[in-house]
Amino acid sequence: MKALSKILENVEAAVVAACNRAGRNPADVEIVAVTKTHGPDVVREAWEAGLRIIGENKVQEAAWKKPQSVSGPDWHLIGHLQKNKVRPALELFSTFHSVDSVALVDRIQRVAEEIGARPNILLEVNMSGERSKDGMRPDDVPSAIEHALACPNITLEGFMTMAPFVPVDRVEETRPVFAGLRELRDAMETRFGAAFPRLSMGMTNDYRIAVEEGATWIRLGTVLFGERPKVKPMRIVDAGDAGESGEGDGLFDRVMD
Repeated sequence: MKALSKILENVEAAVVAACNRAGRNPADVEIVAVTKTHGPDVVREAWEAGLRIIGENKVQEAAWKKPQSVSGPDWHLIGHLQKNKVRPALELFSTFHSVDSVALVDRIQRVAEEIGARPNILLEVNMSGERSKDGMRPDDVPSAIEHALACPNITLEGFMTMAPFVPVDRVEETRPVFAGLRELRDAMETRFGAAFPRLSMGMTNDYRIAVEEGATWIRLGTVLFGERPKVKPMRIVDAGDAGESGEGDGLFDRVMD
């Protein structure tokens, strides 16, 4: 495999080209390096290559990986967050990309207030309408924004979505999903008189289209680090927050890139 520095040069060139096509400033696009199932050595490699944001799918994985990793990166949770994992998650991550319900907004605020945290969040929106996708419906977004804006410990930065996976030769089919999220964001900024500058959208297969449609954070793993190590799924029983029952959770069961 090529050195990460060379791979990153190619990815950054593709981002610049996409920005040029869309009349955007490439400086407005940042890479979230998705290190799911890779070890702390890959986090160090990413940091040394100039990547400043590490994205993880699981609270449990970050809990062992982050303490063993190089200090410096900003850690983002990009996978689904269970309410009983909010407390440990707030101790690991600065930003949550996949807040998918009003109940989760309220839970994050309650725990953040208790421990003095001030996380950034994105609302995950299911723009494709696929039942297999997480995220709130577009019609539910205004209510979630109202809740988030009323939470003193939370900063609502914007929105996240995932497009359907399609073969490379059909990647243009993802464009309406990304354009739809941008248009929704623009409408919500007008409605609430607030700025929501972040759009987390685009992964290895479709990040060029996402950048053309306004992505500011692109979640890249495979294109940077190659295929993930084969990891046998595990089940972990974790009590989560005090007073709440734990539940079994596949450690590496959801891929966000």
